[in-house]
Amino acid sequence: MSSTVSAPAAAPTRTREEFAGRWAFILAAIGSAVGLGNIWRFPYVAYENGGGAFVIPYLIALLTAGIPLLFFDYAIGHRFRGSAPLAFRRLSRWTESVGWWQVLICVVIAVYYAAIIGWAIMYTWFSVDQRWGADPETFMMGEFLQVSETPNPTFDVVSGVFWPMLAVWVITLLIMGFGVRRGVAKASMIGIPLLVVMFLVLVGIALTLPGAAQGLDALFTPNWAALADPGVWIAAYGQIFFSLSVGFGIMITYASYLKKRTNLTSSGLVVGFSNSGFEILAGIGVFSALGFMAQASGVSVADVAGSGIGLAFIAFPTLISQAPVGALIGVLFFGSLVVAGFTSLISILEVVISAVKDKLGWGRWTATIIVVGLAGVVSMALFSTTSGLHMLDTMDAFANNFGIVGAALVSVLLVTGVLGSARRVTAHLNAVSSFKLGRGYVLLIGVLMPIVLAYIWLSWIMKVISEGYGGYPGDFLGVYGWGVAIGSVVLAVVLSLIPWSRKSNLYAEEMETEIHGDLIPHNAVPEGTTPTGAIPLVPADHTRKEL
Repeated sequence: MSSTVSAPAAAPTRTREEFAGRWAFILAAIGSAVGLGNIWRFPYVAYENGGGAFVIPYLIALLTAGIPLLFFDYAIGHRFRGSAPLAFRRLSRWTESVGWWQVLICVVIAVYYAAIIGWAIMYTWFSVDQRWGADPETFMMGEFLQVSETPNPTFDVVSGVFWPMLAVWVITLLIMGFGVRRGVAKASMIGIPLLVVMFLVLVGIALTLPGAAQGLDALFTPNWAALADPGVWIAAYGQIFFSLSVGFGIMITYASYLKKRTNLTSSGLVVGFSNSGFEILAGIGVFSALGFMAQASGVSVADVAGSGIGLAFIAFPTLISQAPVGALIGVLFFGSLVVAGFTSLISILEVVISAVKDKLGWGRWTATIIVVGLAGVVSMALFSTTSGLHMLDTMDAFANNFGIVGAALVSVLLVTGVLGSARRVTAHLNAVSSFKLGRGYVLLIGVLMPIVLAYIWLSWIMKVISEGYGGYPGDFLGVYGWGVAIGSVVLAVVLSLIPWSRKSNLYAEEMETEIHGDLIPHNAVPEGTTPTGAIPLVPADHTRKEL
């Protein structure tokens, strides 16, 4: 009688993609952080909050909030090597919904972000012959966007918006489909140097315009009295927070693609200071141009200064029509918006694609086609219509001020407060990095961060409840503002309750652990130790349950 020995089951192949190297990751992270807000938000925020004096609270906010939160996201993503839902699931089973909340915030942002990129594409072309004529505002709202008088949703498609948006989604699908190395990283490695060169040329031209010095004086003349205003400090923390792409899954996802022994803190410092450096560069370029515009119009800089869509698509076209080399300035400015928009959009969508791949075990192209395809259909259905601007304005405000800030607050409170893992976050960063962190970092993410984020979040909520937003009717805000914001939280909980596919990365790595023993589950690792020397983030009494 012969005996047989059953062979061990074949281990599933681990499918986690990786960046080719640390600099590919750094450029991708910079590409995410440097977006539209750096160009059209920071200059005006600095101008309104003390001018040159704003640099002090801005740098303090960068060092005490921006970079620490960047490190926090890096630690979560790198330690648990997963998308936001998978990373939080591995941290603790019941925190998975936080990761899905971050994913859904990215979905909301992506669908309207593509519209702005589409506008910028068209305005790059319009700059050549200055098609907006003598009244850029009327052209923007009337002939180009054909904005409806009421915010009620319409199905009247604007062809001049629809076709560039379609191009944006097709290009994005191709970039995302080629994966982390050949798609995401390569796009950033091409886009960021191109963006810097374009903007340097733009700033160089702007500095030579008559009145540029007047604009720079307005921006950098310090108002030291403003430092006594708490609102200035809150504005500084808000600007840093919104400009670094922290708190909504991007940096968690990107860090999960890093090799196990990557220098996280040094990479974070490069990303943080590069982002701030570009913001200051943007401030110089924008206010030099606004100084010229003020002089040409015979008004003060305060009369032409603005931010957001009004600055980009109304004020700048006016300036382009008046400047000696207006066509070149327009192509460089709107071209910069296109490049910055694309590098940010691909990082936002990577959060969603990575989460879907991890949960369902799908391949890259399958996940990309379904995610980008559905997002593109929703995006063009909502934002290529005559009511698109109203919905964009509302969803942008709620996604940023309620969604991103709220998700960041909850994640910090859970990790540092409920799970008591602030020191373990620090220990993991120190285990793989050259720039070491101490007790001060624990206090920053465990005490200062929750206070600042809670203040920003609750202040905005109370203001909108009492005053409304943008003059929009309550039923419109109830659907596209509060409905989208609160609906994202509810849907996140629902998604966290859906079982993980047996083909998912969660099960694949658990099976590989059982067969080879090279990946020890976090609930089987003694507190304070790991095979690779990194420190588990969850103490023994908070380890996740068995699957």
